[in-house]
Amino acid sequence: MTLLSVAQMNSQNDIGANFCIVESLIEESKAKQAELIVFPENFICFAAGKQRETAAQFESIQAQLEELAHRHNIWIVAGTLPCPFRPDGSVIRDGRVRTSSLCISPEGTEARYDKIHLFDVQVGDAVGGYQESKFFEPGDQPVVVNTPFGHIGLMVCYDLRFPELALTLRAQNAQILTAPAAFTYTTGQMHWQLLLQARAMDTQCHVLGAAQQGWHGEKRQTWGHTAAANSRGHMLDIIQNDGTGLITVDFDSAEQQQIRESMPLMQHRKLIQF
Repeated sequence: MTLLSVAQMNSQNDIGANFCIVESLIEESKAKQAELIVFPENFICFAAGKQRETAAQFESIQAQLEELAHRHNIWIVAGTLPCPFRPDGSVIRDGRVRTSSLCISPEGTEARYDKIHLFDVQVGDAVGGYQESKFFEPGDQPVVVNTPFGHIGLMVCYDLRFPELALTLRAQNAQILTAPAAFTYTTGQMHWQLLLQARAMDTQCHVLGAAQQGWHGEKRQTWGHTAAANSRGHMLDIIQNDGTGLITVDFDSAEQQQIRESMPLMQHRKLIQF
């Protein structure tokens, strides 16, 4: 049995202040004897138009997170950070950055996933329309990380709407799916919990949804409700309060294996072409 923590934050544009909250959540997670903590999308800096400025500090922020993981002896899924270079080290030349989710062990960074699906949609909120592809370059590689407590498949926010990615991660032996997110209030209210449960049911994985909640500046409002679903698609816990919070849930790999053996979805899955 392993304990896994999932954070909710109301990150603003002050990196130092956000780091203080991050460390306090890690300390709370360790007090509950969790082995992993998952942070939301944009957890270190949530500020429109500051992606390149924050991306310039990517390696410094990564080093600080590695130090926290080492000092507190905990695995961290570091929400998302804007990164000015690709995994192969090549610099993105067109002014865009990548949305990168890092998986960090007490020994250092183990893996990096770059968000594949970009949020180019019209939403009926104060912002109106979102065009992530204007500011971000998409990734193109699914990532599964081997940890002492299970295989983690990394996703980010809008990725949750695409079961093909989650199923690809399951096919690559994922047992836990992480979903750092900053769902808008409008879309989160409609679909956030539903999507977490659907991807858990599709893949028979634990799904950990770490969410931003509240106002970020004058226009951007996120839904929150950090939550976790188990391998049957049942909700394990969900935060109903505003602002910063933490849930800690059980993960039992033996129980998950029994669920998968009793209903072997991956063996039964067929690719149907019309």
